[in-house]
Amino acid sequence: MDRCVVLVDAGYLLGAAASLLAGEPARSRITVDHAALIQGLRERAEADTQQPLLRIYWFDGAPDRVPQPEHRRLRVMPRVTVRLGALTRSDGRWAQKGVDAAMHAELTELARNRACSDVVLVTGDGDLLPGLMSAKEHGVAVHLWAVQAADGDYNQSEDLVAEADERRVLDRAWITQAVRARDLTGICSPAPAPRPEIAAILSAPLPESALAASAERAAEAQAPSVRNGTAPPEAPGENGAAVPAPSGVKGVPTPKDLASLRGPGSAPAAPAPASAATLRWSSDKGWVERPGAALGESPETASLPTLAQLTSAEQRWADREEDITTVGGDPYEVGQVFARRWMERLPEPSHVQKLSTMYPRIPHRIDGELLRYAARFGLLAHKDDQIDEHDRYAIRAGFWREIDVRAAAERQPAGE
Repeated sequence: MDRCVVLVDAGYLLGAAASLLAGEPARSRITVDHAALIQGLRERAEADTQQPLLRIYWFDGAPDRVPQPEHRRLRVMPRVTVRLGALTRSDGRWAQKGVDAAMHAELTELARNRACSDVVLVTGDGDLLPGLMSAKEHGVAVHLWAVQAADGDYNQSEDLVAEADERRVLDRAWITQAVRARDLTGICSPAPAPRPEIAAILSAPLPESALAASAERAAEAQAPSVRNGTAPPEAPGENGAAVPAPSGVKGVPTPKDLASLRGPGSAPAAPAPASAATLRWSSDKGWVERPGAALGESPETASLPTLAQLTSAEQRWADREEDITTVGGDPYEVGQVFARRWMERLPEPSHVQKLSTMYPRIPHRIDGELLRYAARFGLLAHKDDQIDEHDRYAIRAGFWREIDVRAAAERQPAGE
């Protein structure tokens, strides 16, 4: 049959592209326009083989063989068939299992059934050598494509290269038509302006109970050095008694110390502004405002609905379709899409202004929902089930970008 088939080892293609463009084979370092990539593969295959395309087979790994968002986008494209192997973790690294065997079986079956006259292989794994030789014996011309190696050397099995009928290199210019290195600089949210209330908290005098707790911790920290005979010098106290010297110039108050500034029955030793009595902490490297000693979620935060609360079953289905067919999966773009949906479904526009005053911290419930949404786009892959720190910043930066645009538009007087 005079037509061509393309078999793509996605792990090789995208890993080699990441090495070429980003300097390391981690696929998280690149963003891929899958529609453009598939179109480029089709046009290149038809031009090289001088045969119409029958089908592109996309072989990739996935945890438990569950299709990831990119796989769901690919398998609804015309002339594309996705075959998934397992993605398992060994020694802290992800590895594909079953992909080579699936490619070998598909290649052998196509050749045996004379389903095509030409096969294009985009792979570098020497395990496909028996399948390649079998295809040649059935009269199929085998074209082997390589991705340009970052170091200018081979990134394919030499035996595979030697047995191929035709060889081509997908160079940087071709790769960058659909793949680009992810810019990890300048995507973070800008640093927030100085918050005087935070400085007031840290500079406010601690109550006696907090000072006693700090002294107790300091004594515990110095106990090992006392046992080793290397205790620091002692300073005379009010009555001439020796008081252990602190390990630092000034101890940093813990959240518990700060909470006691406004705890029951306690008061600051010196007057302080009302904002100084507000405890701020966060579990995600930032400041989250909570009243007093963690009495619960603030009324402002609790009044903000989550996207799940605002989304109907019909909208959820439509969102899923959009995620599969339209959203590319870039972290910044994911944050923008989530923010747009949230704002479009808000019953009260004032919620946008309320949220904008909380910058740079997204309320915990909404932030968790945002990151769970981002995980659908494969941002967890190869990251030990955690979203990369740069990706988290990019996701939130995209979210805040959309919030800022809408908030600025609502603040603008009518007619301007």
